Amino acid sequence: MKSILRKKDVASILNASSSTSLEKTLGAFDLTLMSIGAVIGTGVMVLAGLVASRDAGPAVVLSFIASAIVCILVALCYAEFASSIPSSGSAYAYIYVSLGEFIAHLVGWSLMIGYTLSTATVAGGWSAYFNGLLNEFGLHLPHKLISIPSQGGIINLPAVIIVLFVTYLLSRGTKESKKINNLMVIVKIGVIVLFLAVGAFYIKPKNLTPFMPFGWKGVFSGAASVFFAFTGFDAVSTSAEEVKNPQRNLPIGIVSSLVVCTIIYIIVSLVLTGVVPYSELNVGDAMAYALSTVGQGWAASILSVGAVIGIMAVMFAYSFGASRILFSMSRDGLLPKAFSKVNKETNVPTISTWIIGIIGSLMAGVVDLKQLADLANMVLIGTFLLVAVSVIVLRKTHPDLKRSFRVPLVPVLPAIAAFACLFLMFNLSKITWVYFGIWLTLGSIVYFTYSHKYSTLQSDIEDNLELKVNV
Repeated sequence: MKSILRKKDVASILNASSSTSLEKTLGAFDLTLMSIGAVIGTGVMVLAGLVASRDAGPAVVLSFIASAIVCILVALCYAEFASSIPSSGSAYAYIYVSLGEFIAHLVGWSLMIGYTLSTATVAGGWSAYFNGLLNEFGLHLPHKLISIPSQGGIINLPAVIIVLFVTYLLSRGTKESKKINNLMVIVKIGVIVLFLAVGAFYIKPKNLTPFMPFGWKGVFSGAASVFFAFTGFDAVSTSAEEVKNPQRNLPIGIVSSLVVCTIIYIIVSLVLTGVVPYSELNVGDAMAYALSTVGQGWAASILSVGAVIGIMAVMFAYSFGASRILFSMSRDGLLPKAFSKVNKETNVPTISTWIIGIIGSLMAGVVDLKQLADLANMVLIGTFLLVAVSVIVLRKTHPDLKRSFRVPLVPVLPAIAAFACLFLMFNLSKITWVYFGIWLTLGSIVYFTYSHKYSTLQSDIEDNLELKVNV
């Protein structure tokens, strides 16, 4: 039991980070835009409408506020870790030094699929806006090629293609792809401003009543579902080894972007449910649909163009995060070494990037968006819970570790964050728990059949034993 809970030395992670083969090109502005790009996207453009129609009604704004409170508490925990242990492994690396190898393996394993599921979910939302835009110009793709099997189609081909395109951009290198990402984020913020400016004139107070048609249960179910909408900030922490001055820039990027995104979500969800009755929002392109219903087709078309460009930024951040988790686990010996090979020309872990891209594209093409989002939520909420616990543990085990940013009121705030995460997890469906259990079981099998044996920590133990025998 003790060997599976062995912990990685903080110094070894810091050494690996300082001697990384990845190129340091990201500043605080890049990180803030990457985080906003990851957070603002499907959550506001797709999930806000879906959750309003299925779970919370106009009270979806309360669902966003509840999730935001939890996420801000968790973001403070991430900021402390990012300022003290800047590693591309993100939560996986943090938990490796605090809770041990087996739990870290399961977290890394879960984050990998969580980010990939998130990419696929976002691709489904992107496809809805893309198809809506084509329809505006009188172009109609065959139903069989834009719908998943459960909707009577063969494959959602636009969703598959966009994930592969984003993967190609990432494979070209962080320095080049960050410029494209920054442009996509600016476009996305622009169309959200357009939606608010136009939609504000068409709010009907009667659409906001009843405000809580599904009661508090609906609000908290909605909070668990829209939690996914806030989770981009954690993917940004996987970029630590490619950040200039990560101890300063990562906390700034994580916390500032989450505050901005929370304000945007609250305003957009109020306008959205004020313009259109919540029962009509069960569509993939809710914001464009809302503008179309009030006769503002021109604005809906511009918004669709902006969404098609802007939502790509979300896929960019999640695909980036998943590939860096795969890279870190491989470097630690928990997965085959091929995944941590870096292309000499682009300084990118190419194999990891393309594996994540291919898996994500296949999921986007055939699996239901809501199911993907709920499983991604389960994985990410569970990870956030462990990160909050890890802050408390690391304060005890490494009190003298240099921390450029410190969570206030430890252990109270991290404990509140952990309990809030647990509460949200229990508001997800039973089938989501079943899928989550299956994935953790597969991760455990991989650990005990491969990872435990080939872990770099295990290699260090064997080397030390061999040294003692020779002496």
